[in-house]
Amino acid sequence: MSFISSTSSQTNLKSQSAIETILHPVRQWLESIEVRDSKVAKALCKLIPSQCPFERDVQVFGHTLFHIPPMCKLNPLYDQLMSLRFRALTFLADVCGEDITPYCC
Repeated sequence: MSFISSTSSQTNLKSQSAIETILHPVRQWLESIEVRDSKVAKALCKLIPSQCPFERDVQVFGHTLFHIPPMCKLNPLYDQLMSLRFRALTFLADVCGEDITPYCC
């Protein structure tokens, strides 16, 4: 039984390692993006949601049946996308002097 579980865990580690290997260049690219244009910054703030669009309460006749939790943390690029959105917001506020409240929920 332990042989099967160790083989299974080794397979999971290999598949996770393969995913990490594939995603590493994408993560680096997202982290290296410098926001230098207000149009690009605005587009990024509109494209990258501030809150998970999947999170919601399912209600019937005013009674909550169940809650769907935020699933954004399941996205392997979540941290990099949130960082990019933050950099865009910071650029708009600090460099352009714009009010960023329309981009914040």
